[in-house]
Amino acid sequence: MADQIYVLSLSCDDRPGIVAGVTTELAAMGGNIAESNQFWDRQTNRFFMRIAFAAPAGAAKDDIERALKSPIERFGMKATLVDQGRRPKIVVLVSKFDHALLHILYQIRVGWLNAEVAAIVSNHEDSRRNAELDGVPYHCWPVSKDNKAEQEEKLLALVRETGAELVVLARYMQVFSNALSKRLYGRAINIHHSFLPSFKGAKPYHQAFERGVKLIGATAHYVTPDLDEGPIIDQETERVTHSMSADDFVAVGRDIESRVLARAVKLHLETRVMLNGHKTIVF
Repeated sequence: MADQIYVLSLSCDDRPGIVAGVTTELAAMGGNIAESNQFWDRQTNRFFMRIAFAAPAGAAKDDIERALKSPIERFGMKATLVDQGRRPKIVVLVSKFDHALLHILYQIRVGWLNAEVAAIVSNHEDSRRNAELDGVPYHCWPVSKDNKAEQEEKLLALVRETGAELVVLARYMQVFSNALSKRLYGRAINIHHSFLPSFKGAKPYHQAFERGVKLIGATAHYVTPDLDEGPIIDQETERVTHSMSADDFVAVGRDIESRVLARAVKLHLETRVMLNGHKTIVF
């Protein structure tokens, strides 16, 4: 039987002996480290670490958790252990712009992104055909100020029922309530169609075109009550020139948004992202 790969991610106040405490226990149980990353935030004195390791054949997750219990308690660690061989489930939200959704579906299809889309939720019918082609359940839930709370409860129920680990806003043009943002904190990723300067509201790329910007880009971040200001996971920019039209800007923007969102989802599902206040540690 092949060794099972697990990923341990942890954070705690920094002090001597943390790495030794964890790796000694892994070695004692016959674990073999495949990848290790660590970071000490000097400002907060917090230590962050991600270790991918092969557990010996037959070792169950409960056995590993028991083996690691001593250093976790001794150092007051906030730790998570996940089976890297799992196929995590996600729920994708989309409105009318479907480029980011289609890119995620494609990257799953070709195996670059290890995930299962448990459901697609939209406030429009436009992407139903795409969902049907991939055999994904599609829910069209129009949102208005009168039913917003009800629709958000339906979304939370769907996340619970499907066991989804992550909610992905693939150009979903509805703003989460503060309550929903808090309940999904660290489990919902949004793609924001700007880098710097930030153009809010309708037609951001057209605004950028009118201002004659030289760089456009996109930002993937966790959803928080502060609109478009959550902890940043990934960003990308591309240079544009005066010779390009507003439609050219839109095309470049679509491409960047799709790539950045997919990378952020991959990083999160591989447990490479750790929250550090308003920032993220990305291993």
